[in-house]
Amino acid sequence: MRNFIKALPQELIEAARMDGASEFRIFWKIILPLTRPAIAALCVLIFTFIWNDYFWATVLIQGDHAMPITAGLKSLNGQWITAYHLLSTGSIVAAIPPVIMFFLMQKHFIAGLTLGATKG
Repeated sequence: MRNFIKALPQELIEAARMDGASEFRIFWKIILPLTRPAIAALCVLIFTFIWNDYFWATVLIQGDHAMPITAGLKSLNGQWITAYHLLSTGSIVAAIPPVIMFFLMQKHFIAGLTLGATKG
């Protein structure tokens, strides 16, 4: 985000200062709308990383009552037998929220990823 904001044209910020806008108003009316695609891309990525954070959930959470779905899927694996039908169903259910989040933010996510990709 820092590099994205730093790459914004300084002329826009200087023009707003010349017009008498405060720093908060410059941020709220100029910088924030321009960074909306990058913020959307960051939100999708962070949501996916947190949703799939299996390691910390298995290390830090003591009881099964607070286990997230991605870490709770390991309880479906037994020592001698595995309920594959329940494991596959749980995996599909666990994958639904990140997919929904991506489709809701897809326009902003793609724009944020390709914003700095200029040829030449």
